[in-house]
Amino acid sequence: MRAADVDILLLPGWTGAGPDHWMTRWQSRLKTSTRVEQDDWDVVDKAKWTGRLIERIAASTRPVFLVAHSCGVPTVVHAAPLIRDVKRKVVGAFFVAAPSETACAALPQMDPAFAVYPREPLPFPSLLVASRNDDHCRYEEAGDLALAWDAELVDAGESGHLNTASGHGP
Repeated sequence: MRAADVDILLLPGWTGAGPDHWMTRWQSRLKTSTRVEQDDWDVVDKAKWTGRLIERIAASTRPVFLVAHSCGVPTVVHAAPLIRDVKRKVVGAFFVAAPSETACAALPQMDPAFAVYPREPLPFPSLLVASRNDDHCRYEEAGDLALAWDAELVDAGESGHLNTASGHGP
């Protein structure tokens, strides 16, 4: 399947993805990609964040591929059981730098329900890219999440949180 054949939904994490973030750059280069916008990037509300994702998936007329960074990852994991026809609609997910539940819970204005992740296998293929020196999630914890979600784990080496601050932008 080619990028032109799917709707690519980009899910930034807490505070969104700024102009230099790799996700913003992908959005400008992938014609079938759009960002799942949240009303408030600084307040993580489980119902609102997952609800917005579910709306966007439901509105898609083509298969959907999800690309999530940081708190965008648990947004997908929380939404997965609620997506109608998920196996038909969502054809895969690319996860980058999922935060640990502890790191997620420590964020200001975090919905406590958001920081407790489901541990069931996802109903679509997924890949989790994790760094060995991410301040927001130890590599071993990322491995446990990947195992629980039945996601393939990819070792990004010592790459920090795989965001602009760790050098992953322009």
